[in-house]
Amino acid sequence: MIIHQKHFSLKEKRRGFHLMTSEVINAIPQISEIKMGMLQLFIQHTSASLTINENADATVRQDFEMFFNKTVKENDPEYKHDYEGSDDMPAHLKAAILGSSVTIPITNGRLAFGTWQGIYLCEHRNHGGNRQFIATAWGV
Repeated sequence: MIIHQKHFSLKEKRRGFHLMTSEVINAIPQISEIKMGMLQLFIQHTSASLTINENADATVRQDFEMFFNKTVKENDPEYKHDYEGSDDMPAHLKAAILGSSVTIPITNGRLAFGTWQGIYLCEHRNHGGNRQFIATAWGV
């Protein structure tokens, strides 16, 4: 059994949905040692999230941002948690909906994505800062 774990960070990105697949592969190149296994990626934040979706057409990421902004509105007067601004509580809700981790199979030293799939960093804050991740790869 092979197990590798890597902590890494990404510099602050603007609010929106960003492909980060290449950053993950660069952060944990030991994936190439695994013939059959799994990669689990975890974001250590409560106001940003991860998901897997379309990696070719940028309009998909724009539509994700539009949908979540319409669905989870800012400036709701009923929010009690607004200490860090009007995007604070909506960011927590969006992150809870999407989740804090993704798991991807590894086959023959590569992430076994389907056609057009990639990992998104979903940045829900206007100024979220650098984001911290833990990538754990295991297999044979």
